[in-house]
Amino acid sequence: MERRRRVAVLALVLLLLSACHGRREFSVKNHDQSLIYDHTLAKTIVEYASAVYMTDLTALYTWTCSRCNDLTQDFEMRSLIVDVENCLQAFVGVDHNLNAIIVAIRGTQENSVQNWIKDLVWKQLDLSYPDMPNAKVHSGFFSSYNNTILRLAITSAVHKARKTYGDIGVIVTGHSMGGAMAAFCALDLAIKLGSDNVQLMTFGQPRVGNAVFASYFAKYVPNTIRLVHGHDIVPHLPPYFSFLSKLTYHHFPREVWIDESDGNTTEQICDASGEDPNCCRCLSILSLSIQDHFTYLGVDMESDDWSTCRIITAQSVERLRKHLSSNIIMTKHAIEKMAPFLSLEEGGLQLGNFIQIGLYIVLS
Repeated sequence: MERRRRVAVLALVLLLLSACHGRREFSVKNHDQSLIYDHTLAKTIVEYASAVYMTDLTALYTWTCSRCNDLTQDFEMRSLIVDVENCLQAFVGVDHNLNAIIVAIRGTQENSVQNWIKDLVWKQLDLSYPDMPNAKVHSGFFSSYNNTILRLAITSAVHKARKTYGDIGVIVTGHSMGGAMAAFCALDLAIKLGSDNVQLMTFGQPRVGNAVFASYFAKYVPNTIRLVHGHDIVPHLPPYFSFLSKLTYHHFPREVWIDESDGNTTEQICDASGEDPNCCRCLSILSLSIQDHFTYLGVDMESDDWSTCRIITAQSVERLRKHLSSNIIMTKHAIEKMAPFLSLEEGGLQLGNFIQIGLYIVLS
């Protein structure tokens, strides 16, 4: 019965998407940029996008988790951010091999991908982006980053890391919904730090705004790569309507389509429109799948535990609290003994080593 329901949901999604793959294009302004796709860098960044899904916060914080190795071994965790109430998770740290600050934001956590996809089919543009005339975005993705602890905690952690290591660059990443939030994070940081200092690389990211927003985004975050794996259905959502401009979601550039056919894998760098009809949009509607969403560049992009997010996170937070109190954290830099405290100052929240605000947890 459950299998039939999932098949029915996917069939409905594909039927509705069939009206969205017209060949007519909306122009997106894209300033000339010498953007070079680096496959080796992508292999490293995808491991960060995968690691942020881990539910064992202690192993993640100490960078000893099962996904905290290979190309990311020389990573220094700076901040682990957990919002139990909204089921959000992110981390900020420094990759010393890349000489860059890494910001990774987790995607959909609970076992509800089918329902999430179904919701995206019906989602219309419903929020005007501040200070960008006529730019409209998906309010859910926007609010998940801007109206939770994520924005404050991430920007604070990035500021502290740059204060320690100098004005090094920032690479923001995420998979699925995490990629959507990563886009708003990268835009926010680029406006603050300058376009040359921020790079975005996402995996299986859905559309987040209209063509006007995509144009602004391309201007402020020109160093952007959106990887799309094969027939992954999520990058086709929310729908692209070529005949209803007011309802149209539009990807920002630049897509790299990982096409797997006839036993060969090619990484096609797409054009600067954001909606290149010769890349993933050339696929048959009936060929789109959920399965391709869960693996990118051979790396598993699923959570290691699909149980209810808040219960798992709460248990993980408690285990980490006990671990911190034992004062046996192993890190690459000296730290003081960590203890819970909360400090509110005029002008905002003063982040410390361990802060709990209701159900918001920030570790730094």
